[in-house]
Amino acid sequence: MPLLKSVQARFLGLLAALWLGVFFVTRSTLLLTHLSEAQLSLGDVLRLYGEGVIYDVSFLLYALAPLALYLLLCPGWLWRERWHLRVLQVAMTIGVFLMLFTAVAEWLFWDEFGVRFNFIAVDYLVYSDEVINNILESYPVYPLLAALTVIAVITTALLQPRVRRIAAAPLLSWPQRGVSLAGAVTTTALSIVIIGQNFPRSPGGNAYQHELASNGPYQFFAAFRNNELDYTQFYPQLPEATAAKSLRDEVSEPNARFVDSEPMGIRRQIDNPGQPRKLNLILVTIESLSAKYLGSEGDARNLTPNLDTLRKQSLYFSQFYATGTRTTRGLEAITLSIPPTPGRSIVKRIGRETGFASLGQQLSAEGYDSVFVYGGRGYFDNMNAFFAGNGYRVVDQASVPDEEVTFTNAWGMSDEDLYQQTLKLADADAAAGKPFLLQLMTTSNHRPYSYPEGRIDIPSGTGREGAVKYTDYAIGQFLEQAREKPWFKDTVFVFVADHTAGSAGKEDLPVHNYHIPLFVYAPGLIDAREDSRVASQIDLAPTLMGLLNMDYTSTFFGHNLLRADTGPGRALIGNYQHLGLFDGQDLAILSPRGLIRRHDDAMDLSVEKAAQATDPLVRRAIAYYEGASYDYGHQLLAWQPSSSHPVRQVSQR
Repeated sequence: MPLLKSVQARFLGLLAALWLGVFFVTRSTLLLTHLSEAQLSLGDVLRLYGEGVIYDVSFLLYALAPLALYLLLCPGWLWRERWHLRVLQVAMTIGVFLMLFTAVAEWLFWDEFGVRFNFIAVDYLVYSDEVINNILESYPVYPLLAALTVIAVITTALLQPRVRRIAAAPLLSWPQRGVSLAGAVTTTALSIVIIGQNFPRSPGGNAYQHELASNGPYQFFAAFRNNELDYTQFYPQLPEATAAKSLRDEVSEPNARFVDSEPMGIRRQIDNPGQPRKLNLILVTIESLSAKYLGSEGDARNLTPNLDTLRKQSLYFSQFYATGTRTTRGLEAITLSIPPTPGRSIVKRIGRETGFASLGQQLSAEGYDSVFVYGGRGYFDNMNAFFAGNGYRVVDQASVPDEEVTFTNAWGMSDEDLYQQTLKLADADAAAGKPFLLQLMTTSNHRPYSYPEGRIDIPSGTGREGAVKYTDYAIGQFLEQAREKPWFKDTVFVFVADHTAGSAGKEDLPVHNYHIPLFVYAPGLIDAREDSRVASQIDLAPTLMGLLNMDYTSTFFGHNLLRADTGPGRALIGNYQHLGLFDGQDLAILSPRGLIRRHDDAMDLSVEKAAQATDPLVRRAIAYYEGASYDYGHQLLAWQPSSSHPVRQVSQR
């Protein structure tokens, strides 16, 4: 066919073939390194590569569109210029470099997160300073870039004879160009309409297979485009009367009185028994501390001697789960006591992230100095705006004098420096006679895993093991210094992780990869014991309010874990697409396109099957997530109740 033999088609075909080759090698390499997890039959392999080609071609339709447009509009006389051929060769060199760079970036991203590019990669692009410094400190970047450049130049040189033959091919006539342009536009439009983030794949089954079938660059742009999902459009719902009743049943507790006139609203007056206690709170959110790293949870490497000792001295929750896989999800759940709504976390929804009845706002109203203390720069992930807009004042690396910072890496100051600032803040509040909530976010247990030398027996920058052990060391030093302070006897220390160190698994929501520790430590105030109820990060804020015996008006979705009569345990877990409820045995999962599944024996065999909204476990999940999305969207979680929305009658649909 004349169209296929033309210069334009052959040049685009060469570039497309190179891209497809790189995608094939990338997919195959990732597959070979995860054969056991993927659990593939011959049919699965064929399906994986078939779906992969669909995603690969879909990406190329977008990526090559600008070049295709140029080639179709380029006049014939320009094609015959020698310098134009050189420009095309340079463009090909750049293209080959980008292909190789993408393949290497995918491998490094997969090595850390176990998935193709997703929301995390989008975040990394937005917050480039921290990410670039992290990459520079973690990998031999410049030698790697130099090697990719050399390979790209050599590859282009080897392809020069072929490019010259292509340049000598006949050009399309203008009518043929018009037909080609129309065909390209139509094909691209059909791809946009038909091919989505989950099509031709479908949720369920082995998560590694789904990720391997994906195309990293395609997933990146899809995640960038779909950063917030409308629950009512994409997820299963209950009749509103059923959802409202189920949700209130879930969040209700003895002596609680609902005061929201909206049927789906959960605003209620909480009457905590006992005399209010204005104890100080130091709430430490630890970066990426999976429960599996604790020696007391079975790790034999002695990475957490201080935490293992602390467990014996604390109220320890042994079945505690993170709501998500990112820091902002953990902060959102701990601060607002809300399940993970689909899409990106509330912390990062610029323009819609403030004004909530947060833990800090509740305590500020009681005379507390509520402070968010971050080891890095709080503009990252929009944390400063979120906390400043929800009842906290912010102290981050940028507000600490340089002479008070002894060690920094790409993400911020060391945990030791963070704890020194915490002691300084606590001393100042205690001297002023002001109770305090100091809510910390650490950074040291994060790639590049660097920390001050000489603290532990593992060299800095050598991996996660050292970062975990240094995290534990810094906590031990902090508590040792805090015990010498006059305010120690009136202070409750809480240590909890923001999320685990890895979220990838064979299921869409592998429950064991959400398991984190929770320590509540206050000698003389709280008896040391273990609580094995299944619990969630969203339970922490109401538990702390209960610990203080404070009455308050709550919009929290969590339970006060200090009460034995708060209903059956459950954990709300999710990622940006899949939403789950785990009851200690089984897991219900809600997915886009209204799909519902459950995993029986989720921590062991994890047998997956389709489910219906009538399933009691599924009904509980829908009530939480439908309610959270509705209440967030209708501003029912505001610190001061809004009177701008009319009272609405519940539909019986």
